[in-house]
Amino acid sequence: MNKVDGPGFDGKAFAADLSTAPGAYRMYAADGSLLYVGKAGALRKRVSSYFNSSPKSPRTLAMLAQVARMEVTVTRTEAEALLLENQLIKSLLPRYNVLLRDDKSYPYVLLTREEWPRLTLHRGARALPGRYFGPYPGVTVVRETLNVMHKLFRLRSCEDSVFRNRSRPCLQYQIKRCSGPCVGLVEAGDYAESVHRAMLFLEGRSDELSKELVRFMEAASERLEFEEAARLRDLIAGLRSLQARQYVDGHAADLDALGCAMKGSSACIVLLAFRDGRNLGTRAFMPRTNGEESPNEVLAAFVSQYYAEHPAPPEILLDREIPDTGLIEQALAEATGRKVALKWNVRGVRAGYLDLACRNAEMTLATELASASAQHARSEALRGLLGMDEAPRRIECFDISHTMGEATVASCVVFDPGGPVRSQYRRYNIGGIEPGDDYAAMRQAVGRRFRRALETEAAREAAAQAAIAAGEPVPAPGEAVEDLLFPDVLLIDGGAGQLTQARQMLAELGVEGVLLVGVAKGEERRAGHETLVFPDGREVAPGAASPALQFIQQVRDEAHRFAITGHRGKRQKTRSTSRLEDIPGIGPRRRAALLKHFGGLAGLKAAGEEEIARVEGINAALAARIYANLHGLPTSSLGNQD
Repeated sequence: MNKVDGPGFDGKAFAADLSTAPGAYRMYAADGSLLYVGKAGALRKRVSSYFNSSPKSPRTLAMLAQVARMEVTVTRTEAEALLLENQLIKSLLPRYNVLLRDDKSYPYVLLTREEWPRLTLHRGARALPGRYFGPYPGVTVVRETLNVMHKLFRLRSCEDSVFRNRSRPCLQYQIKRCSGPCVGLVEAGDYAESVHRAMLFLEGRSDELSKELVRFMEAASERLEFEEAARLRDLIAGLRSLQARQYVDGHAADLDALGCAMKGSSACIVLLAFRDGRNLGTRAFMPRTNGEESPNEVLAAFVSQYYAEHPAPPEILLDREIPDTGLIEQALAEATGRKVALKWNVRGVRAGYLDLACRNAEMTLATELASASAQHARSEALRGLLGMDEAPRRIECFDISHTMGEATVASCVVFDPGGPVRSQYRRYNIGGIEPGDDYAAMRQAVGRRFRRALETEAAREAAAQAAIAAGEPVPAPGEAVEDLLFPDVLLIDGGAGQLTQARQMLAELGVEGVLLVGVAKGEERRAGHETLVFPDGREVAPGAASPALQFIQQVRDEAHRFAITGHRGKRQKTRSTSRLEDIPGIGPRRRAALLKHFGGLAGLKAAGEEEIARVEGINAALAARIYANLHGLPTSSLGNQD
């Protein structure tokens, strides 16, 4: 019999005390780290199955050998247990679960919620108020959708800073892709009607929209409003033309097709999406299997986790049967408010969709494995170059970016054996230093990264010790485990000066076991001529043909890209924010009047107080305050009167 109980943990006794209610269970190691999260229709039966004599996979045996304690949460239904399982996997990232990698680059169509809504492409955190439609598998289909919608509904796409300060319509109005709300060329009611129609289109209700437009067209014709009727007729024709292109194969579809390919413990899942008959393209996912080798289990985990975050279509086509099909269908139906069907034995056109998804999954996995093989070779070359016993499992690289000391930003990128780990990238806005002082910037960035990890780890350790002393369960980690990991190799973009600052900061914090390497630019900054600088003063120039240097260049270039992207965004935000916004008494109307009168901020700054006071709505006191603010003069003696 295989021993499955962990150190000091009696799994059989724990399972015997559980109820037969549905719920979720969690397995923890002795150090408090979370090993696994699972769901159960009957907790006692499911948990006890881990600790009986039935054969188990090596992965399961390795996990159970580490279990020091378990926790359970009872739910009302098995569907609730599935939802709770997905939430815990997403937030706690257990070591042995199949994990869908977090990707914040999904493109959406955003219709903002404001007086004059804006229709635009959106990526990243959904922080702006409004309706988000998507996610779409690729950005190309989003741009195509927006191109059609701006032609049909003529909603604005400009940023609010541009919209507020227009004095005449822009080119989008001239080419009939915007109705000109910025300068009052469209009534609020008409614009709101266009917004309503755009929402119907994005919700996939094109037929309903067409019927509604026909009714409006007929009503306008009866009222002898022939221009309005003709405009609606053209809009209907545009929709009909679009639908004809969508349904050219004679089939309307509102579904996702999922194909899964696996080789060893590596997996790729390709999603082929259709909405309202429109092919939205494909997107490939590379989930972390964490030792799971069954494609059925991997696909089931993907379906549960992906559709817990994104709305499910009425049909989801699968290339194979997965466990808990009925339970997943029930959970998705409760989340969407309508029936969701998981299908795998399909024919005709749907079988063609699945075949396409599977072919793409196999091709993408083959490409990824070839890339992974090359990555492994570069890692081994780096191990030899740096004299390490093992290939580095985690590499971090810091870079500093600024323009003449303005808007200084530091980046930290992370690479593991699989390549870049973008979800763990970090940026640091650097402040409190002399502009252009790269040494101080590097010292601050390294200190902030490692100090936070040390403080968090100390807090976790104190909480664990207090819980043990009180005889209570050790609390689960409140921070992502990845944030607390230290790198095996820390690359510093720069020479001996930057490296010295990083070394001193690590010494002050008491961080040990991290190999520091400076990457100094070569002669005339030519790629392949970089010099590696070590804390003991050694310098090594591997040469352009070195696979190890090529790997270092890849990491360094990614750090540089990530830093300069953040710097440009910070600089643009600073420059696009008018200094007028910081002056008391200057609202949107007065700001627009000032900028229009003087032709921009430069013209306003060149004007005197008397000339500023000639602008409508600006009195002498306010003009003095504006002048003082723009020229860095004290304003305390001017009071707050307008």
